[in-house]
Amino acid sequence: MLKLENVSKVYRVGAFGGKALFAVNNVSFEVKQGEVVSLIGESGSGKSTIGKMILRLLDVTAGKITYNGTDISSLEGNALKDYYRQVQGVFQDPFSSYNPIFKADRIFKVLHEEFFPEVPATEWQKRVEHALSSVGLNPAHVLNKYPHQLSGGQLQRFLIARALLLDIQFLVADEIISMLDASTRIDVLNLLADLKSRGLSILFITHDLSLAYYISERAVILYKGYVVEQGAVEKIFHTPLHPYTRMLMDSVPRMDRKWEKGISLLERQVEEFRNGCPYFERCPVAEKICAVYRPPLFDVEPDHAVACVHYQSPSDVPKPVALPHQSVHPTHSA
Repeated sequence: MLKLENVSKVYRVGAFGGKALFAVNNVSFEVKQGEVVSLIGESGSGKSTIGKMILRLLDVTAGKITYNGTDISSLEGNALKDYYRQVQGVFQDPFSSYNPIFKADRIFKVLHEEFFPEVPATEWQKRVEHALSSVGLNPAHVLNKYPHQLSGGQLQRFLIARALLLDIQFLVADEIISMLDASTRIDVLNLLADLKSRGLSILFITHDLSLAYYISERAVILYKGYVVEQGAVEKIFHTPLHPYTRMLMDSVPRMDRKWEKGISLLERQVEEFRNGCPYFERCPVAEKICAVYRPPLFDVEPDHAVACVHYQSPSDVPKPVALPHQSVHPTHSA
């Protein structure tokens, strides 16, 4: 359904834009019909940037994003409007999606005027009330309210109801429950699961591993804009391969045993390793070659791929070279 092929997003930074900052670097993955894929990574990994490029809120610097085989960057006019009928996003902070001087249900009025002007007002009101009911809201209690009169959970459901009114096929859910209380989180997650059962495809952007495991079939692990591991969620969570993925898993406290810091974060001072593994400076199992060689993402087993030199055939790995001024901590084998 939706496919990213070698997608990158580059910002010009520094004096006079003389340096390039890769927020997303050569990312490829696919979300199929009726599938939930979790995009996982710490802050600054490029998760939200990918979501915004899918929604055409940011331009793609390189690569291609296709929806049902069509490059979305070429969409204009009615074609772009039709794309937004099928693809919508809900973001982390629901309050930022509303103008505080207007009532919250103004988003439905704008939707009516922009996409469904031919629908009579009385019929549209019935559709709005049905959409609100389907996300667990009582129309009589929430309509004609200002954003500050509604909770974050109610505002998030407003946005999901708006998406339902468009009869969307793909939803970008960007940290949509991180600002909600525990009980509301469960309600929103169950709502997403229900939408998935109806055939909706979802890109679930999160830094919460337990939520990703609960909601998705496949996971993509991002670090500094790179995909370091991806595959079936059961394989990613039960047999993580990349050192970064293992660090994420070991960082989750467990109730059945005493929590201990699983992987120490080492800092390596190297003058130049921009062409090496992005995780090199923190990796506890890095070798010299990791400073200058960035392994491709390759399949270790069906539906489980990793970008780590320790899982690559020795014949495919270049010989390590000495780097000037290199200071590398002792490492151990994977």
